[in-house]
This record gives sequence, C-alpha cells and structure tokens, in this order.
Amino acid sequence: MLFENFRLAHMQLNEIQVRVRIGGNGPPLLLLHGHPQTHMMWNRIAPKLAQNFTVVMPDLRGYGDSSKPKTAPDHSPYSKRTMAKDQIELMEQLGFHQFAVVGHDRGARCAYRLALDFPEAVTKLAVLDIIPTGEAFRRISVDFALDTWHWFFLAQPYDLPERMIGENPDHFYFRSSRDLFHPEALEDYVRCIQNPKTIHAMCEDYRAGVFFDRLIDDADRGMKKISCPVLALWSTQGELPRLYDVLAVWRDWADDVQGRGIDCGHFLAEEAPEETYEEIFRFFQSV
Repeated sequence: MLFENFRLAHMQLNEIQVRVRIGGNGPPLLLLHGHPQTHMMWNRIAPKLAQNFTVVMPDLRGYGDSSKPKTAPDHSPYSKRTMAKDQIELMEQLGFHQFAVVGHDRGARCAYRLALDFPEAVTKLAVLDIIPTGEAFRRISVDFALDTWHWFFLAQPYDLPERMIGENPDHFYFRSSRDLFHPEALEDYVRCIQNPKTIHAMCEDYRAGVFFDRLIDDADRGMKKISCPVLALWSTQGELPRLYDVLAVWRDWADDVQGRGIDCGHFLAEEAPEETYEEIFRFFQSV
C-alpha cells in the first residue's frame, strides 16, 4: 500500500473541497502535482521526505477527487492565482502560515504564482520541468509548438477538446507512459480522468494558462520577483534544455536560483525518484 502512515482527508476550503494526503513530522512542505495526475505522483519520494518534513499533498482544484467548480468567461476559476489561494487556505487550516513548496508541471505553475502573490508565506520554492507560463508563450517557436501541441489543443473553446478526449481518455493521456507509474498511482490517474468533469476542468486549466496566467505573468515581468530561494530541476530528455537556458530564464524571475537537469523524462519524481529526492532534500533541509 502506498503512503503508509499518511492520512487521507477531504478538507473544505472557502470555495471548494480538496482531497489531501498528509504525513510526517517537521517543517511543512507542500507538494503540488502536475497534469493529468493527482497527488499520487509523489508516491516514490514523499515517504522519504516525511522523515524530515510534514508533507502536504493536495489534488489541485479540478483534478483528482478535489472539486470541479464552474468556470467563468475569463477562466479565472482555474487560474494559477486562484489555485494559489487554495493552497494558502489549505495550509492555514492545517496551522501553517509559512511553508516550502515543490511543484511539478501545472503544480509548479501554481507554486511559483504562490511565491509571487504570497511572498510572506513561501520560504523556499522548487519547480520541476517548467519555465514561467508567460515566458513560454513569449518564446514560442516551431519546436515549442510541436513539442507542446497539447497546450493549444486543450485551450480550444468548449467543448471540442472535451468531446475528443472523452472518447478514450486513458489512451489520450497514457498511451505511451503507462510503464512509468506505480500501478496504484496509475489506477488513481485513470479513474479520475474517466470523469467528464475532470476532463473539462483540465481543459479549463489550460485555457486559463493562455487567457489569464499568461497575462498576469506579462504584467509581473520586471515588476515582481520571487523573493525566496528557488530550485529548478528539469528533464534532460525533454524539450526544456533544447529550447531554453532554464536557469537564465528563472534568474529573470528570482535573485537566488540554483538547479540542474536530471537524466529522465518529464515525470521526474516517478522516473528518477532517488535523484529527484536527493536534490529536493538537499535544498530544503535548511528550511
């Protein structure tokens, strides 16, 4: 059984309910999953982190077994700013007014927005396999569009992507990656994406990326910086190191940045758990 000695809860926030798994002792460490997964993606590193930290792993709004609230014309209910507010409410309910954050993929986009909008709350930040949303759109190239075509597909108007994905969501999301995941985690991912409301919410996440998150990044570029130390880790087998100087991009957004590539694919915490854990633990042990 995964996550032995962790407790699973459903917590009511102001607007939504979130599924969250909590375990360990020590300084609080918030782990935010990516698309199209759930908090179960942390199964290979969270038990080790729990030896030194109080680990908090929610399903983001729209994902997993967390609420799928109604959207709005500007897609703001699924913006990373709104998701960041969810995390503040969650951690405050747990008694944590300051905490460290690790995010992967879409969770990392929520995590850096959390650090920008609530600098008093975030002590350290780790981002896995991303650059800021606004930077990615600002630097669009043919290679970027081909590698991340799903960004543009999922952001198409309702309900084109929903209908197409809904025909066979398991095949759309996991046709070439099933062997990467623990069977229990994969079962959770597949179960959740069978829900049409989850598919719609994930599309809204990407629509918010284009029509909301990109714009607030553009407004903050050069005006706001992340004040806490930042660790950036990325896949050396993915598109990031081919398209960008990852550390240079992040140093435009934060003064204290370190990091490196890890020899694996996009799912760092599941494909290279030992190396990913070591980098995260080394960075956060002085929190």
